[in-house]
Amino acid sequence: MAETVLELGIVVHSVIIGISLGASESPSTIRPLVAALRFHQFFESIGLGGCIVQERFKAQAMVVMVLFFFLTTPVGMALGIGISSVYDENSPTALIVKGVFNSP
Repeated sequence: MAETVLELGIVVHSVIIGISLGASESPSTIRPLVAALRFHQFFESIGLGGCIVQERFKAQAMVVMVLFFFLTTPVGMALGIGISSVYDENSPTALIVKGVFNSP
């Protein structure tokens, strides 16, 4: 059960990071986010992989969990790109939302 909660938390977290990265248009914002994302996702994958192996899930459940982990950040990035084309990046609301999304 704890592994499922961990997976759900990582999935939601990865979508939020993806939205933040996709909505960013400035290279000075994107570069540090990509660098942080590389290390962050690497260590999350090690932790999640260890939990999945330790719990001895069935092969089908493992594949589903790995696919969700693999796809959530790119899906979040696609959402962020879609959102960024609709709003003004320098509006106070957009800056607050980006600050909140960048904080996790």
